[in-house]
Amino acid sequence: MSAGDTMDGQSGTMSPKAFQAIAALAKEEAGLVLTQGKATMIQSRLRKRVRALGLTDVDAYAKFVTSREGEAERRNMVSALTTNVSHFFRESHHFDLLRNLAFPALIDRATRGGKVRIWSAGCSSGQEPYSIAMSLLAMSPELAQRDVLILATDIDPNILSFAQAATFSEQQVAGITDAMKKSFLTRTGEDGKYQVNAPIRRLVRFRELNLHGDWPMRAKFDVIFCRNVVIYFDPQDQAALWPRFHAALDSNGWMMLGHSERISDSALNLFTSVGPTAYRPVQAVPGTAQVKR
Repeated sequence: MSAGDTMDGQSGTMSPKAFQAIAALAKEEAGLVLTQGKATMIQSRLRKRVRALGLTDVDAYAKFVTSREGEAERRNMVSALTTNVSHFFRESHHFDLLRNLAFPALIDRATRGGKVRIWSAGCSSGQEPYSIAMSLLAMSPELAQRDVLILATDIDPNILSFAQAATFSEQQVAGITDAMKKSFLTRTGEDGKYQVNAPIRRLVRFRELNLHGDWPMRAKFDVIFCRNVVIYFDPQDQAALWPRFHAALDSNGWMMLGHSERISDSALNLFTSVGPTAYRPVQAVPGTAQVKR
């Protein structure tokens, strides 16, 4: 940043001390790794919080949010710093794989009275869990009356509120086929807006969750999506998550990562690759000892 940078007409840039304080708190609160190269982005994203609190600049904000009085503000800080980019049926190869290989058995189990549990970890604005629900109901509409639950979690309470509203713009629903739009979406009174229909919404439960904190879930999951999330964590924090995901996954389950993510070397004995950024526990694939790179 140059000395001429301004923030809403106020002179000054975020000092190195303020950056270090914000970066340390983001790491402590959410496991986010913020490098010096992101200082301009950080300052830009925190502007609304600075204004909302009536503070003078980001340095004052850093001082406040790291104080005892600013503890409640930390959730808002994490919300402002978190990247929330999502699309319906993003990385469609995962949905193709699940429709072909995983969902038929899960649908059969559910229709025979069994439970199906799927976790969208880092669900952002909700397109991912709703895409999962649409895929399932497109294959078997009766699942709307079965014991099927998609847990959708995110650390950002503000984005969860948006996700729960289940209302999206014309541009945001571009990834949905016309047939699925007709079956699962309804136009609202707002121009160009669609709302996800109730049967889809009923399959999804949104909850606030920090992946680095306690996981209150006790049941095993048949499928876990954690896509484009761990790339924001340092290698040590990533390595700590893989055994936890493995423990949360059914022995015959499936796990999907983002296109630029890979299982850490330390967890090669836990998962095996079954497609592009798609994994299963090693015991689910007989004769496999480690992840194929």
